[in-house]
Amino acid sequence: MTETKENKMGVMPVNRLLITMAAPMMLSMLVQALYNVVDSIFVSHFSQDGLTALSLAFPVQSLMIAVATGTGVGINAMLSKSLGEKDRDSVNAAAGNGVFLALCSYAVFLIFGLFGARAFFETQKATANVINYGTQYLSICAVFSLGVYVQITFERLLQATGKTFITMWTQLSGALINIILDPILIFGYLGAPRMGVAGAAVATVIGQWVAAAVAVVCNFKFNPEVTLTLKGLRPRPRVIKRIYAVGFPSILMVAIGSVMTYTMNQILLGFEKVGETAVSVFGAYFKLQSFIFMPIFGLNNGMIPIVAYNFGARKRKRITGTIKLSVIYAVSLMFIGFLIFQFGGGFLLNLFDATPTMLELGVPALRIISLHFLLAGFSIISSSVFQALGNGFFSLIISVARQLVVLLPTAWLLSLTGKVTAVWWSFLIAEFVSLVLCALFLKVTYSKKLKDIPE
Repeated sequence: MTETKENKMGVMPVNRLLITMAAPMMLSMLVQALYNVVDSIFVSHFSQDGLTALSLAFPVQSLMIAVATGTGVGINAMLSKSLGEKDRDSVNAAAGNGVFLALCSYAVFLIFGLFGARAFFETQKATANVINYGTQYLSICAVFSLGVYVQITFERLLQATGKTFITMWTQLSGALINIILDPILIFGYLGAPRMGVAGAAVATVIGQWVAAAVAVVCNFKFNPEVTLTLKGLRPRPRVIKRIYAVGFPSILMVAIGSVMTYTMNQILLGFEKVGETAVSVFGAYFKLQSFIFMPIFGLNNGMIPIVAYNFGARKRKRITGTIKLSVIYAVSLMFIGFLIFQFGGGFLLNLFDATPTMLELGVPALRIISLHFLLAGFSIISSSVFQALGNGFFSLIISVARQLVVLLPTAWLLSLTGKVTAVWWSFLIAEFVSLVLCALFLKVTYSKKLKDIPE
């Protein structure tokens, strides 16, 4: 059984393997994107202030998921590489310490949810109504976030051993539960209390807990390559160091994205009269763009274990073939997304019960921001390649340069024109810088990591 699964990533034709590994993840990520968007769609029909609150809460939600997924990337890379090297002890150590780190991460956000949610919203230039809605939503999501940490960790254990089809079902289960419960709890259908914005948070965490339960059961039932025991949860500094050598840069990259989103919201709130509407547009964009980016992240999730496994097995041709195909698929998906945002902006924004002012600001915003889609596919795949090969620091440098060094300063300078539309061009400028850095670091990585591997 173990040999068959190992040989799958080492001998199956690369294109077929990549599609087999990535397609279920891409589908599940699409559903994941759907349930991220559904929250905001239903809340927008309940209250536009509620939509603004969810947009302002997004940086912290993003940070929670960043910690879970970043740790998961480290677990995935170490576990897949250890499978390629046939090192069973390291495989089980990565799994056990990964679960331990997930529990530690949850403890941090539990404390934030209990004591820091309102303080976070009070740092922003929002109305009292928005602050109240946001505090309700974020407190519930943070206090009960254990589900998301367990879900993502156990999904990564399945992905690392090639069982991406099973993880599709774990994500689908959580997403469908959330989508079903959203209107029931927000508007009080079927005899449920009318909870408003808080109902969206409750639906989210219930979905996460259901997905977590499915992921745990599937691991113990269908993943014999990984053995989890209570003894394995004992922290091992060497293993934790290896996990975070790859995972910590990934966490920081998304954390930087949270800082970017928070700061961009403050820049947009600085525009008189249209500030909160601009924040709603920006929040709607982030939800909508997930339909384009999440499938590519699913492609990454399928690609990373293939690259890491074959790096451990010293098979250069399979590594480069996987990378090339992933870039082609990512760029193609991004181009489709570009066309949708260029020609369907009004339709997309009307899903959020857009006001005339929101449409006036939002349609040009979607058209301008989506220009960077044409460059982003290559950058996303390149960053994941660096992580899979143990060069996560390159991904971190690119993320810092793109979002902190270029995007935010450029957005602030363009805001001085007094035109909200000008701010959106900062995304294209920043993505161009990211593309140049990715190409440079990819060349360096190939020379140092892959060039000397014999065919």
